[in-house]
Amino acid sequence: MSKSTSCYPQLSASSTGTSVVSHAGTVLLLRTAEKTGLAAALSTELAGFRKPLAHHDPGKILLDLAVSLAIGGDCLADIDQLRAHPEIFGSVASDPTVSRLISALAADADTALAAIGRARATARSRAWIAAGPAAPDHDIDEHHPLIVDIDATLVTAHSDKESAAPTFKRGFGFHPLCAFVDHGTDGTGEPVAMLLRPGNAGSNTAADHVTVVQDALAQLPSDPAYRVGKKVLVRIDGAGGTHSLIEYLTERRLS
Repeated sequence: MSKSTSCYPQLSASSTGTSVVSHAGTVLLLRTAEKTGLAAALSTELAGFRKPLAHHDPGKILLDLAVSLAIGGDCLADIDQLRAHPEIFGSVASDPTVSRLISALAADADTALAAIGRARATARSRAWIAAGPAAPDHDIDEHHPLIVDIDATLVTAHSDKESAAPTFKRGFGFHPLCAFVDHGTDGTGEPVAMLLRPGNAGSNTAADHVTVVQDALAQLPSDPAYRVGKKVLVRIDGAGGTHSLIEYLTERRLS
């Protein structure tokens, strides 16, 4: 008999109508995180942030927070939705424990973000391999490139938040720059990178676009070399028409 190494309880389904639980749909998210290796990769990459004798794993805490967002949460405290259902989510960290972890990650943000990025890349590679011919990078070449779309969006803040600022649309909030892999007409966009920016960030800031392109390429399972080649097409609207960005894309041989 094999023993599960999952950090989440094993569930079984029946038609009896007993032992009914809320948020059962989140099991799909949890199993996806497990099957793609995201749960294990987060635990491995964030091991350095785990205190000696700590009960809760930093990787699981972050995964729990991500799931809390998926079921409607909008702040750290909303992890209590998971804590109320240990039969689905297992042991969930307390609010003080979550707060301490976020503080520790923020104190060394570059290391934390790099670790999370590696975990995401590991999971994406496994998912795309499992997808086989349906994977976005299957048989890509100069004539059928992998397409990465980059664009900014405005996110409204309804109260004063850290880094929130007036936007060019006369609103107030944030102006993140995002990168998505295009799945074509048969799919949706797959988020690969995002640069969080204040609301007054420029639409055509070349340095920000270069950063997002770098982060997006680092997420591709094909692990492209510096000179990527025409097999990857980067699509950007007029905000990408700066000399610095065009020169960078040309240097890396990107379409």
